[in-house]
Amino acid sequence: MTHPGTTRTPWYYSVTVLIVAGCLVAIVNFGVRSTFGFFTQPISEAHGWPREIFSFAMAVHNLVWGLATPVAGMLADRYGSARVLMAGAVIYCIGVVMMAFTETPFMFNVGGGLLVGVGVAFSSFSIVMAALGRIVAPERRSWAFGIATASGSMGQFIFAPLGAALISAYGWQNALVVLAALSLLIVVFALPLMVQNTSGPPRSAGEADLTMRQAIGLAFGHRSYLLLVSGFFVCGFQLAFIVVHMPPYLAEHGISKEFAGFAMGLIGLFNVLGSYAAGIIGGKREKRVPLAVIYLLRSVLVAGFVLLPVTPLTTLLFTISMGLLWLSTVPLTMGLVTVMFGTRYMATLYGFVFVSHQVGSFLGVWLGGRLYDQYGSYDVVWWMGVALGLFAFIVHLPIREQREPRFAVA
Repeated sequence: MTHPGTTRTPWYYSVTVLIVAGCLVAIVNFGVRSTFGFFTQPISEAHGWPREIFSFAMAVHNLVWGLATPVAGMLADRYGSARVLMAGAVIYCIGVVMMAFTETPFMFNVGGGLLVGVGVAFSSFSIVMAALGRIVAPERRSWAFGIATASGSMGQFIFAPLGAALISAYGWQNALVVLAALSLLIVVFALPLMVQNTSGPPRSAGEADLTMRQAIGLAFGHRSYLLLVSGFFVCGFQLAFIVVHMPPYLAEHGISKEFAGFAMGLIGLFNVLGSYAAGIIGGKREKRVPLAVIYLLRSVLVAGFVLLPVTPLTTLLFTISMGLLWLSTVPLTMGLVTVMFGTRYMATLYGFVFVSHQVGSFLGVWLGGRLYDQYGSYDVVWWMGVALGLFAFIVHLPIREQREPRFAVA
């Protein structure tokens, strides 16, 4: 019974609905872009382009995604997540449509690089996680970040085989049109998050009253934050290279497109488990140690995959194992940002960490195509990923998990 003078919260603004809506946004956002690796060969062959052109467009999209993420975070912190997510969905759709119908490398870079990059940034799970971080209790934030990340991985599980099937059944152009239309589902799924639209970022209890400029300046003077930024570069390099170049790598070793789609989908499926587990672990113990171990295990897996013959069995073992580690870095990284700086400017400060991730993505995707055209092999880039994983393992260990004193109320 509602007491006089009180207002019942509509069911569609309940915490459960908001979490489900955020997860659906993450599924579509990550799912659509997870299919792009399957377009490397058909688009390059249709236009008579070397593989570097497609790779460069995907590298630009990853770099723009990173550069636009802090801007998207600032807008979300200022005006609310829903408006940013909806605008991103429309831009995302336009960019994917341009990928289907442009004839020149320049316009392909505008659509598949610039517009898709901005659209992905504005509708990404980092915006979703910032929204969820404000509606759940502090002790459950790491869990919520794990749920949002796992949802993005479920998008890969759903969309990767779907993308491969659409190309086989209807051709690559029609497949892109269908994927563009599906990206607009984000507009619908973001509607419940309208409840968080605001004229300013809320300040949680115990957090100092800092301006955004002060928060950014203090963060970049914080040693542990800079270590986190440098380590997340490695995550972007490793993952983006695999997303774009793993399908053609498997094709060159006799693995069918359908089996490759299934294998790439398994990365998403098993990352649901990995991300959720990382969120649980991050809520119960120190985050830096499991984060460092994840990078170490990735290096071990990649080294083993490159050294062993590429067969359906080794492919499945690699994608399942890598799936468990795939985006499990994200809830731990986001969790460290909130531990150090609180939730008020969470989207903005995580956005700058994500820039580093996407600079790594740019280099992983672009060097994959560039060095393949030069050497006729992906081996050099695989081993670069191994070395970088060892670097990330080392730099995460000295991170200090405590609130930056100037972000806490005295």
